[in-house]
Amino acid sequence: MNIYVGNLSYRVTDDELRNAFAAFGQVESAKIITDKFSSQSKGFAFVEMPIQAEAEKAIKELNGSMLSGRNITVNVARPKTDDRPRRPKRF
Repeated sequence: MNIYVGNLSYRVTDDELRNAFAAFGQVESAKIITDKFSSQSKGFAFVEMPIQAEAEKAIKELNGSMLSGRNITVNVARPKTDDRPRRPKRF
């Protein structure tokens, strides 16, 4: 199950995030999303947990909890869509 984690401190690392979720079960991946130019964290991440029951428990327990001084938001990640607004082409 793919899990969205928001309101992260910019100091949180992939390993810290993985460890927080590993308390609830197997973690396949934990990836903090960063700006491609500055490599600065964007304050959110995605965690992949292969066992749904463990993922659901992690979501329930971690949503609203403190991680590095911030109350984090944790929920099921929505599928990526390509419905963002398009910029008009300039000629």
